[in-house]
Parts: sequence; C-alpha cells; structure tokens
Amino acid sequence: MDGYVIRELRVGDGAALAAAFRKNKEHLARWDPGRPDSFYTDEGQEAEVARNLGETAAGRSYMYLVWHGDVVVGRLMLNNIVRAVLQSGTIGYWVDHEHLGRGLAKAGVGHLVVQATKLGLHRLEAGTLVENTPSQGVLRSSGFQEYGVAERFLYIREEWRDTILFQRILHDDPPGNPVP
Repeated sequence: MDGYVIRELRVGDGAALAAAFRKNKEHLARWDPGRPDSFYTDEGQEAEVARNLGETAAGRSYMYLVWHGDVVVGRLMLNNIVRAVLQSGTIGYWVDHEHLGRGLAKAGVGHLVVQATKLGLHRLEAGTLVENTPSQGVLRSSGFQEYGVAERFLYIREEWRDTILFQRILHDDPPGNPVP
C-alpha cells in the first residue's frame, strides 16, 4: 500500500469524503442504495461523519478512510456490532474506481479484521450482491467463507436483490470486555 494510509474517521473529513462520493457516484451506483442529492455535499457528509462518530462512541460502528495524499480513495466500515453471546460485526468497503487493482480492498479487509480482533469480536460477516464477483474474491482471499444466499436481502437500484453471505471466525475465546 505504498502511498496509501488507512486512518479512523475524524471530524472534518466530510469534504474529502463528499468529493470521493461525487467522483465515484457512477462506480458505486451498482452496489449502493439510492441516495439523496444532499448525501454528496460537504455539509451532508459532515452530518454523516457526526452520525458515524456517534455510533463509534457508542461502540456500534467504526469507520476508516483510505487516503492517498489528501484525497479519500476508499471507505471501510465495521458496523452492526452485537456484543453479549454473539460478539459479531459486519464489514463493508469500497475503493475509488481509479485505484482498483492495487490490493487496497484486501488491505482494507485485513485492517478491519485486525480492528475487530482488537475489539474482541468473535465473528465477522459480509455480503455482496450476486454479481459482485471482485468483492467475493477479496473476501475469499481474506479468509471469509461463503455460507449462504439471502434472497431479496437489500433494496438496491429500485429492487430487492439477492446477497451472497460470508463469514470469518476470528477466534474461539469466550466473550470478554476488551479495551478498544
């Protein structure tokens, strides 16, 4: 990942994130839900940053950005965290269309695995639309195993879409109270 840095989301990242979403709007449209125009504005992303940082403070979600210089070229999410007897979370990620094929998605997934392990999570899951074979390859090469298909799971591009489900077991230790 020469020239790239992964770091936690921070207050003030909204403008760079908005620029990345605007630049990749067409690239991400195949996989993302419909978004209001305000989502692509600096103000809209600053509101998203504030919301996401609130989720982080509550221990429910963590977002990381992939930077190339002062430009955001990817986003990594560890969310839907459930504690108690489950100790599980869901990952999601995307990479700027001009930075594909450089191993950033795999490095990002690896980063999420490390962070989830530090948080004491036992299991991670991820899902891809059936036709998203590149992302499926990233997950498989990152130690995730396919365990099923969720029919009509996500509402994307004005229809309910099937999703291939993946999981990775991180450890078999009993649940604890890790210090993030």
